Parts: sequence; structure tokens; C-alpha cells
Amino acid sequence: MDKVLNGVTVLEFAGIGPCPFAAMVLADMGARVITVERVGTSASMGRSWEARKGDPFLRGKEIIEINLKNPLANGVVDELIRRSNVLLEGFRPGVMERLGYGPSYAMSLNPTLVYGRMTGYGQEGVFSSRAGHDINYISISGVLSTIGTKDGAPTVPVNYVGDFGGGAMLLLIGVLGALAYAQRSGEGRVVDASMVEGSSLLATMIHGFRAKGSWQDTRGSNLLDGGAPFYRTYRCKDGGFVSVGALEPQFFAELISTLGLDDDEIFSSQYDRSQWPKMEAKLAEVFSHKDRKEWEEVFFDKDACVTPVLTLDEAQCHPHNLARDSFVSVDGVPQPAPAPRFFDNKLQEQVQDLVGASLRTAEILKELGYSKEQVSELYNSQVVA
Repeated sequence: MDKVLNGVTVLEFAGIGPCPFAAMVLADMGARVITVERVGTSASMGRSWEARKGDPFLRGKEIIEINLKNPLANGVVDELIRRSNVLLEGFRPGVMERLGYGPSYAMSLNPTLVYGRMTGYGQEGVFSSRAGHDINYISISGVLSTIGTKDGAPTVPVNYVGDFGGGAMLLLIGVLGALAYAQRSGEGRVVDASMVEGSSLLATMIHGFRAKGSWQDTRGSNLLDGGAPFYRTYRCKDGGFVSVGALEPQFFAELISTLGLDDDEIFSSQYDRSQWPKMEAKLAEVFSHKDRKEWEEVFFDKDACVTPVLTLDEAQCHPHNLARDSFVSVDGVPQPAPAPRFFDNKLQEQVQDLVGASLRTAEILKELGYSKEQVSELYNSQVVA
């Protein structure tokens, strides 16, 4: 099936988190992704190759195991670079240069190459050589300071914001933009994607609110951070939760009407902040009277922006997600389906094309022009595996 990135070859140097995710998305969209892993990667994880095949980050990828520190590997990597449209790496600044495959060298082999670099702090700057993780990057960007309850410490979120939203997604945008430029001009580009700058960019709206004086720096005091009683979660009788996002007046009115609170004066002025604590207490009390499933049924046909807070397992079985095939199974491993969707493609066709990773070291070497004898020599010299 023809996909939007058919004909594009991506060379990924295996790492963790954002870069593999970005490469997975490119593979979902039809790119051929060849992933260079260290020799013995599976063994170092204590897992067999068969056990790794269904790893979501590996889906659709062709794996070649290479010892990059062996000089005999240079010819293999050089040829892979020559044949690629995009190179992705997520090492600390300077690592690829020390391996001999930095942007200057790679683009001398392939001037149209898009060279995507994913780091926490960027290729330059005071912190560029420091170790870090999602929590550190969103701390430095200021984002973490906005997440949490009013009187508590900043809440540590799952690493969606720095690693994947500000990291992988911004890397993808940069790579696709540079790829379009390269196809138009014949010139490659280096994409310097940092999780600090990416997560900061995601907070653009909050910076705008602050500039207008409509955002307080005190956590849990604002419209979109749990401060508003009509934009937060509530515990149900059975311990489950529902989320309420009734920001607009018409949705707020539907919420209050459905809960039978039309005549309660504290709800007469939605944006009267002096009433918010009372509204929150009342809503919490009302939602505590029914199980989550009961509230699902109550609000099923109501336009009040009330939804159940599902677990990851529950999400896979929800009628809406089932109707859209939002989750798939690849080599027996449940995982989110490819996104976004494209107008000319049916999702079912996309799903049917999904395959797990394949270890194709020998096949790729032969494709690069290596003879059977040369391939055997590379294996015997432990250059590849």
C-alpha cells in the first residue's frame, strides 16, 4: 500500500526514548527505517530477539547490529549513510563526532541528508553536556513549575511532556520540514531538537496567558491546572474517577443541569473565583454518590464534557476506541495504532501493514553490495551480528 513516506529511507542509531519513537512514527507513515544497534543488544537486555520483536518502538524497523567502534564497520556505515534520506541519533553532543559520523562527515557523503539530533539540552549551551531526564528538561523549561496542586510540590508527570511531546514530536516536525527543504533544494539540514526548547514551546499558550495577566504562578489556581472546579477530576463512589472539562458556558450549564444543581446559587456565575472552592466541594460530594460506570451512563448522551478516567487496559476496550481501531496488536503486543490518519487511507489497511521488527543484518549487507564471503568475514570479525 502506498503511504505518505514510501521511498524515504531513515537510518536510526539506536538509543532510548524520543529518537526510537520518532523513527517508529516515520516507519508507520511508510518510511523504511534501518536501525543500527550495538552488537549483543538483545543479550545485554537479557531478552531474546523473538521476545523483542513486538516492542512498539521497534515496529516496522529493520535491525542491523554493528560494532561502531570497530574500524572495519566504517565502510558499512558509510554506505548506509549514502543510501539514506534521514539520519536520526539521540546521543549526547559530540558522541557521533567521536564515532566518526558527525554531521560534517555524514553530509560530505550525502549532501541531501537530513541529520536529526535529539538531546535534552541541545547541541550547545551551559548544560549541553550534562546528563538528564524528562524531569530535568521540563524543570529547566519552566514547565514543571506549572504542574501540581496549590499547596503541594510540583507533580512529576509521566514523561510525555519532555521526552515525547517536546522531544520526539518536535524532532519529527523538524525532520519533515528539513526533508521537504532537501527535496526542493537538494541541500540537507541538521535538525537540533532539544527537549528543553521543545517543552518550552509546548507552553507557549501559558506564556501568552501570563502576558495578559490571566495566569497565576501559584499552581492549582488557574483555569487549566485544576484550579477551576469545572476543569478537574472527581473521585466516584467506587474509587474510580471522572474528568470534567466544562469550560464553555453551554457545557457548564449542561453539567449543572445533569447533576440537578440548577437552583444552587453557588453555580450561578461560573467564573466567579470566590465561589470556586464551594463549587468544587459540592461537585466532589455529588460525584461521590455514584460509581464511575453509573456516571458514564448518566453523561453518555450529554454534551457536558464529562468522561471516565480509564486505565490503559480499559482504554483498549472502550467502545469509541474499538470503533476506530485505536489500538492494535503487533506480534502479540497490544499498542496504540498509527496516528495521524490520512484521508486516502483506511485505518484497517494501515493496521494490516504493521509488522514487528526484523533482524536483517545479513540481508542489508548483501543489499549494500557485500559478497557472501565478505559478509561471513564481517561476522567472523565481530563487526556485525
